[in-house]
Amino acid sequence: MTATRRSFLRFSFLSGIFATLTASSQSVLAAQKTNKPIVISTWEHGLAANKIAWQVLNNSGRALDAVEQGVRVPEADPNVRTVGYGGYPDSEGNVTLDACIMDENMNCGSVAYLQGIKHPISVARKVMEETPHVMLVGQGAQDFALQQGFDIQDLLTPQAKKDWQDWRASGQGKKQINIENHDTIGMLALDSQGNLSGACTTSGAAYKLPGRVGDSPIIGAGLYVDNEVGGATATGMGELMMKTVGCHLVVELMRQGASPQEACKKAVERIATRLDNFAEFQVGFIALNKAGEYGAYCIQPGFNYAVQDSNGTRLNDGKNLLGEVL
Repeated sequence: MTATRRSFLRFSFLSGIFATLTASSQSVLAAQKTNKPIVISTWEHGLAANKIAWQVLNNSGRALDAVEQGVRVPEADPNVRTVGYGGYPDSEGNVTLDACIMDENMNCGSVAYLQGIKHPISVARKVMEETPHVMLVGQGAQDFALQQGFDIQDLLTPQAKKDWQDWRASGQGKKQINIENHDTIGMLALDSQGNLSGACTTSGAAYKLPGRVGDSPIIGAGLYVDNEVGGATATGMGELMMKTVGCHLVVELMRQGASPQEACKKAVERIATRLDNFAEFQVGFIALNKAGEYGAYCIQPGFNYAVQDSNGTRLNDGKNLLGEVL
Protein backbone atom coordinates (compact mmCIF):
# COMPACT_ATOMS: atom_id res chain seq x y z
CA MET A 1 0.00 0.00 0.00
CA THR A 2 1.35 3.38 -0.97
CA ALA A 3 1.98 6.18 1.51
CA THR A 4 -0.65 8.25 -0.24
CA ARG A 5 -3.19 5.45 0.11
CA ARG A 6 -2.37 4.96 3.81
CA SER A 7 -2.66 8.71 4.43
CA PHE A 8 -6.01 8.85 2.72
CA LEU A 9 -7.40 5.93 4.75
CA ARG A 10 -6.06 7.43 7.98
CA PHE A 11 -7.64 10.78 7.14
CA SER A 12 -10.97 9.13 6.30
CA PHE A 13 -10.92 7.15 9.54
CA LEU A 14 -10.16 10.20 11.65
CA SER A 15 -12.75 12.25 9.78
CA GLY A 16 -15.35 9.59 10.51
CA ILE A 17 -14.54 9.61 14.21
CA PHE A 18 -14.67 13.42 14.30
CA ALA A 19 -18.03 13.44 12.52
CA THR A 20 -19.44 10.86 14.94
CA LEU A 21 -18.21 12.77 17.97
CA THR A 22 -19.55 16.04 16.57
CA ALA A 23 -22.97 14.54 15.87
CA SER A 24 -23.04 13.01 19.33
CA SER A 25 -22.11 16.32 20.93
CA GLN A 26 -24.77 18.15 18.94
CA SER A 27 -27.35 15.54 19.96
CA VAL A 28 -26.47 15.92 23.63
CA LEU A 29 -26.54 19.70 23.32
CA ALA A 30 -29.93 19.59 21.59
CA ALA A 31 -31.27 17.33 24.33
CA GLN A 32 -30.01 19.74 26.97
CA LYS A 33 -31.69 22.68 25.27
CA THR A 34 -35.06 20.98 24.79
CA ASN A 35 -37.71 22.14 27.24
CA LYS A 36 -39.42 18.85 28.01
CA PRO A 37 -41.80 17.71 29.21
CA ILE A 38 -44.22 20.56 28.59
CA VAL A 39 -47.94 20.96 28.00
CA ILE A 40 -49.83 23.97 26.64
CA SER A 41 -53.55 24.49 26.11
CA THR A 42 -56.06 27.14 25.11
CA TRP A 43 -57.93 29.42 27.50
CA GLU A 44 -58.05 29.67 31.28
CA HIS A 45 -59.79 26.33 31.61
CA GLY A 46 -56.55 24.90 30.28
CA LEU A 47 -54.98 25.41 33.71
CA ALA A 48 -56.98 22.58 35.28
CA ALA A 49 -56.52 20.45 32.17
CA ASN A 50 -52.75 21.01 32.20
CA LYS A 51 -52.56 19.98 35.84
CA ILE A 52 -53.83 16.50 35.02
CA ALA A 53 -51.75 16.25 31.84
CA TRP A 54 -48.66 17.24 33.82
CA GLN A 55 -49.18 14.36 36.24
CA VAL A 56 -48.82 12.02 33.28
CA LEU A 57 -45.84 13.82 31.77
CA ASN A 58 -44.02 14.26 35.08
CA ASN A 59 -44.12 10.49 35.58
CA SER A 60 -42.45 9.88 32.19
CA GLY A 61 -45.82 9.18 30.63
CA ARG A 62 -46.69 9.42 26.98
CA ALA A 63 -47.82 12.73 25.48
CA LEU A 64 -50.85 10.99 23.95
CA ASP A 65 -52.09 9.89 27.37
CA ALA A 66 -51.40 13.35 28.78
CA VAL A 67 -53.50 15.22 26.22
CA GLU A 68 -56.40 12.78 26.45
CA GLN A 69 -56.51 12.85 30.24
CA GLY A 70 -56.01 16.61 30.28
CA VAL A 71 -58.89 17.64 28.05
CA ARG A 72 -61.25 15.21 29.77
CA VAL A 73 -61.24 17.70 32.66
CA PRO A 74 -63.12 20.51 30.86
CA GLU A 75 -65.23 17.92 29.03
CA ALA A 76 -66.64 16.88 32.42
CA ASP A 77 -66.89 20.37 33.93
CA PRO A 78 -70.40 21.88 33.57
CA ASN A 79 -68.97 25.33 34.24
CA VAL A 80 -66.96 25.21 31.00
CA ARG A 81 -69.80 26.17 28.70
CA THR A 82 -68.09 25.50 25.37
CA VAL A 83 -66.81 21.95 25.92
CA GLY A 84 -68.56 18.67 26.69
CA TYR A 85 -71.05 18.36 29.55
CA GLY A 86 -72.76 21.70 30.13
CA GLY A 87 -71.80 23.02 26.72
CA TYR A 88 -74.16 25.29 24.81
CA PRO A 89 -76.61 23.35 22.59
CA ASP A 90 -77.45 23.93 18.95
CA SER A 91 -80.46 25.95 17.86
CA GLU A 92 -82.76 22.96 18.49
CA GLY A 93 -81.49 22.46 22.05
CA ASN A 94 -79.24 19.46 21.37
CA VAL A 95 -75.68 19.30 22.72
CA THR A 96 -73.46 17.97 19.93
CA LEU A 97 -69.75 17.36 20.44
CA ASP A 98 -66.69 17.28 18.20
CA ALA A 99 -63.17 16.09 19.04
CA CYS A 100 -59.95 14.78 17.57
CA ILE A 101 -56.63 13.41 18.80
CA MET A 102 -53.27 12.83 17.09
CA ASP A 103 -50.09 11.07 18.22
CA GLU A 104 -46.40 11.19 17.32
CA ASN A 105 -46.79 8.60 14.55
CA MET A 106 -49.44 10.55 12.62
CA ASN A 107 -52.13 8.23 13.92
CA CYS A 108 -55.33 10.17 14.50
CA GLY A 109 -58.96 9.72 15.39
CA SER A 110 -61.97 11.99 15.32
CA VAL A 111 -65.68 12.20 16.11
CA ALA A 112 -68.18 14.82 15.00
CA TYR A 113 -71.83 15.60 15.79
CA LEU A 114 -71.64 13.11 18.66
CA GLN A 115 -74.52 13.23 21.15
CA GLY A 116 -74.97 11.82 24.64
CA ILE A 117 -71.32 10.92 25.34
CA LYS A 118 -69.49 13.01 27.95
CA HIS A 119 -65.95 12.32 26.72
CA PRO A 120 -65.75 12.58 22.91
CA ILE A 121 -61.93 12.78 23.09
CA SER A 122 -61.78 9.23 24.42
CA VAL A 123 -64.14 8.04 21.70
CA ALA A 124 -61.87 9.74 19.16
CA ARG A 125 -58.90 7.81 20.56
CA LYS A 126 -60.86 4.58 20.24
CA VAL A 127 -61.58 5.44 16.61
CA MET A 128 -57.83 5.88 16.12
CA GLU A 129 -56.84 2.67 17.86
CA GLU A 130 -59.72 0.29 17.18
CA THR A 131 -60.79 1.09 13.60
CA PRO A 132 -59.12 1.63 10.21
CA HIS A 133 -60.86 5.03 9.99
CA VAL A 134 -60.02 8.56 11.08
CA MET A 135 -63.51 10.00 11.63
CA LEU A 136 -66.92 8.78 12.71
CA VAL A 137 -69.93 11.10 12.86
CA GLY A 138 -73.46 11.33 14.23
CA GLN A 139 -75.36 8.16 14.98
CA GLY A 140 -72.48 6.02 13.74
CA ALA A 141 -70.13 7.65 16.23
CA GLN A 142 -72.60 7.14 19.06
CA ASP A 143 -73.18 3.49 18.12
CA PHE A 144 -69.43 2.92 18.08
CA ALA A 145 -69.04 4.58 21.48
CA LEU A 146 -71.68 2.29 22.96
CA GLN A 147 -69.91 -0.74 21.47
CA GLN A 148 -66.73 0.44 23.17
CA GLY A 149 -68.39 0.62 26.57
CA PHE A 150 -69.26 4.31 26.85
CA ASP A 151 -72.56 5.29 28.49
CA ILE A 152 -75.21 7.66 27.16
CA GLN A 153 -76.25 10.54 29.39
CA ASP A 154 -78.06 13.84 29.09
CA LEU A 155 -75.42 16.53 28.50
CA LEU A 156 -77.85 19.48 28.59
CA THR A 157 -77.51 20.92 32.09
CA PRO A 158 -80.31 23.02 33.62
CA GLN A 159 -78.24 26.19 33.18
CA ALA A 160 -77.48 25.44 29.53
CA LYS A 161 -81.14 24.69 28.91
CA LYS A 162 -82.19 27.98 30.50
CA ASP A 163 -79.64 29.92 28.42
CA TRP A 164 -80.95 28.25 25.27
CA GLN A 165 -84.55 29.06 26.17
CA ASP A 166 -83.60 32.69 26.87
CA TRP A 167 -81.82 32.85 23.52
CA ARG A 168 -84.87 31.56 21.67
CA ALA A 169 -87.12 34.02 23.49
CA SER A 170 -84.80 36.90 22.58
CA GLY A 171 -85.53 36.51 18.88
CA GLN A 172 -81.84 36.34 17.93
CA GLY A 173 -82.35 33.16 15.99
CA LYS A 174 -80.33 34.28 12.99
CA LYS A 175 -77.24 35.15 14.97
CA GLN A 176 -75.54 31.80 14.93
CA ILE A 177 -71.92 32.64 15.85
CA ASN A 178 -70.13 35.43 17.66
CA ILE A 179 -66.65 35.94 19.04
CA GLU A 180 -67.46 34.83 22.59
CA ASN A 181 -69.23 31.52 22.23
CA HIS A 182 -66.75 29.01 20.88
CA ASP A 183 -63.88 28.66 23.34
CA THR A 184 -62.61 25.24 22.31
CA ILE A 185 -59.94 23.54 24.38
CA GLY A 186 -56.94 22.44 22.36
CA MET A 187 -53.90 20.89 24.02
CA LEU A 188 -50.36 20.05 22.87
CA ALA A 189 -47.77 18.08 24.83
CA LEU A 190 -44.10 17.17 24.45
CA ASP A 191 -43.10 14.25 26.67
CA SER A 192 -39.76 13.32 28.22
CA GLN A 193 -39.05 11.00 25.26
CA GLY A 194 -39.30 14.00 22.93
CA ASN A 195 -42.58 12.94 21.32
CA LEU A 196 -45.53 15.21 20.55
CA SER A 197 -49.27 14.64 20.67
CA GLY A 198 -52.34 16.86 20.57
CA ALA A 199 -56.06 16.88 21.34
CA CYS A 200 -58.96 19.20 20.61
CA THR A 201 -62.54 18.99 21.89
CA THR A 202 -65.59 21.27 21.86
CA SER A 203 -69.35 21.57 21.97
CA GLY A 204 -69.05 23.99 19.06
CA ALA A 205 -70.60 27.36 18.45
CA ALA A 206 -73.57 28.15 20.68
CA TYR A 207 -76.97 27.77 18.99
CA LYS A 208 -75.39 26.64 15.71
CA LEU A 209 -77.54 25.22 12.95
CA PRO A 210 -78.27 21.53 13.57
CA GLY A 211 -75.63 19.41 11.89
CA ARG A 212 -72.96 22.10 11.88
CA VAL A 213 -69.41 20.83 12.43
CA GLY A 214 -66.48 23.22 12.89
CA ASP A 215 -62.73 22.79 12.71
CA SER A 216 -62.16 21.03 16.05
CA PRO A 217 -62.53 17.44 14.76
CA ILE A 218 -60.81 18.16 11.44
CA ILE A 219 -57.18 17.02 11.30
CA GLY A 220 -55.17 19.87 9.79
CA ALA A 221 -57.76 22.54 10.59
CA GLY A 222 -58.34 22.37 14.36
CA LEU A 223 -55.28 20.24 15.20
CA TYR A 224 -52.14 19.00 13.54
CA VAL A 225 -49.03 17.25 14.87
CA ASP A 226 -45.83 16.40 13.00
CA ASN A 227 -43.31 14.77 15.32
CA GLU A 228 -40.40 16.00 13.22
CA VAL A 229 -41.46 19.63 13.61
CA GLY A 230 -44.16 20.47 16.14
CA GLY A 231 -47.88 20.76 16.67
CA ALA A 232 -50.62 23.38 16.54
CA THR A 233 -54.23 23.68 17.65
CA ALA A 234 -56.84 26.38 17.20
CA THR A 235 -59.78 28.14 18.80
CA GLY A 236 -62.32 30.61 17.50
CA MET A 237 -64.52 30.58 14.43
CA GLY A 238 -63.94 27.13 13.01
CA GLU A 239 -65.03 27.91 9.47
CA LEU A 240 -62.02 30.18 9.05
CA MET A 241 -59.58 27.50 10.20
CA MET A 242 -61.22 25.03 7.85
CA LYS A 243 -60.89 27.36 4.86
CA THR A 244 -57.15 27.79 5.44
CA VAL A 245 -56.32 24.37 6.98
CA GLY A 246 -54.89 26.62 9.66
CA CYS A 247 -53.11 24.23 12.02
CA HIS A 248 -51.36 22.41 9.19
CA LEU A 249 -50.29 25.82 7.93
CA VAL A 250 -48.78 26.70 11.33
CA VAL A 251 -46.80 23.44 11.43
CA GLU A 252 -45.54 23.88 7.87
CA LEU A 253 -44.41 27.42 8.67
CA MET A 254 -42.43 25.99 11.60
CA ARG A 255 -40.94 23.41 9.23
CA GLN A 256 -39.72 26.28 7.08
CA GLY A 257 -37.92 27.80 10.06
CA ALA A 258 -40.49 30.00 11.79
CA SER A 259 -40.70 29.94 15.56
CA PRO A 260 -44.03 28.83 17.07
CA GLN A 261 -44.86 32.47 17.78
CA GLU A 262 -43.99 33.59 14.24
CA ALA A 263 -45.91 30.69 12.70
CA CYS A 264 -49.08 31.46 14.67
CA LYS A 265 -48.88 35.12 13.70
CA LYS A 266 -48.38 34.39 10.01
CA ALA A 267 -51.33 32.00 9.99
CA VAL A 268 -53.62 34.60 11.60
CA GLU A 269 -52.42 37.21 9.11
CA ARG A 270 -53.14 34.80 6.25
CA ILE A 271 -56.76 34.57 7.42
CA ALA A 272 -57.13 38.29 8.11
CA THR A 273 -55.86 39.36 4.69
CA ARG A 274 -58.74 37.45 3.10
CA LEU A 275 -61.43 39.09 5.22
CA ASP A 276 -62.55 42.69 4.82
CA ASN A 277 -64.28 42.44 8.21
CA PHE A 278 -61.72 40.32 10.08
CA ALA A 279 -62.17 42.45 13.24
CA GLU A 280 -65.63 40.90 13.68
CA PHE A 281 -64.21 37.41 14.22
CA GLN A 282 -61.92 35.58 16.59
CA VAL A 283 -59.27 33.12 15.49
CA GLY A 284 -56.45 31.96 17.71
CA PHE A 285 -53.62 29.46 17.40
CA ILE A 286 -51.16 27.95 19.85
CA ALA A 287 -48.10 26.02 18.73
CA LEU A 288 -45.35 23.90 20.29
CA ASN A 289 -42.19 22.72 18.57
CA LYS A 290 -39.76 19.85 19.16
CA ALA A 291 -37.50 22.04 21.29
CA GLY A 292 -40.34 22.79 23.69
CA GLU A 293 -40.70 26.36 22.43
CA TYR A 294 -44.25 27.66 22.25
CA GLY A 295 -46.23 30.62 20.97
CA ALA A 296 -49.73 31.95 20.38
CA TYR A 297 -51.47 34.59 18.29
CA CYS A 298 -55.06 35.66 17.62
CA ILE A 299 -57.20 38.35 16.00
CA GLN A 300 -59.10 39.68 19.02
CA PRO A 301 -57.66 40.65 22.40
CA GLY A 302 -58.78 38.48 25.29
CA PHE A 303 -57.39 35.11 24.17
CA ASN A 304 -55.16 33.42 26.73
CA TYR A 305 -53.42 30.08 26.98
CA ALA A 306 -52.04 27.92 29.79
CA VAL A 307 -48.51 26.53 30.03
CA GLN A 308 -47.02 23.98 32.42
CA ASP A 309 -43.44 22.74 32.49
CA SER A 310 -40.61 22.27 35.00
CA ASN A 311 -40.73 26.02 35.67
CA GLY A 312 -44.30 25.81 36.93
CA THR A 313 -47.72 26.79 35.62
CA ARG A 314 -48.79 30.09 34.12
CA LEU A 315 -51.53 31.73 32.10
CA ASN A 316 -50.29 33.89 29.24
CA ASP A 317 -52.13 36.46 27.16
CA GLY A 318 -51.91 35.77 23.47
CA LYS A 319 -50.65 38.61 21.31
CA ASN A 320 -53.34 39.85 18.94
CA LEU A 321 -53.61 41.39 15.52
CA LEU A 322 -55.99 44.18 16.50
CA GLY A 323 -53.55 45.37 19.13
CA GLU A 324 -50.92 45.80 16.44
CA VAL A 325 -53.02 47.37 13.69
CA LEU A 326 -55.02 49.83 15.80
